[in-house]
Amino acid sequence: MSNRMLIVDDALIMRKRIRDIATRAGWIVVGEAANGAEALEFYAREKPDLTTLDIVMPEMDGVTALKRIRESDPSARVVMISAVDQREKLTECIQAGALDFIVKPFDAKRLASFFDKYLVPST
Repeated sequence: MSNRMLIVDDALIMRKRIRDIATRAGWIVVGEAANGAEALEFYAREKPDLTTLDIVMPEMDGVTALKRIRESDPSARVVMISAVDQREKLTECIQAGALDFIVKPFDAKRLASFFDKYLVPST
């Protein structure tokens, strides 16, 4: 398995930072999206092994995108990475099927070790 990742965040600098960390951790970034609507298109086309989603984005927020991705693919593995640190949003995301929730700003080593635990073993 190839460990393919989709990164979704409206901030280009944040997508670049996540991509750099993910690539060093052994992931292949198959796409980047700046909003939830783009995320749905990329997800349908690429079927990544892991998707990172920001919550606050234009056009379609991350919570809505998460719900739609999980509706189309109940086995989708999605991790929320957001500056929104509210118990209510965290609970909503986990109930909607997110694997986990990482609060920005994050430490690069911590994020890399987090990505390590979601690597798909080679067959």
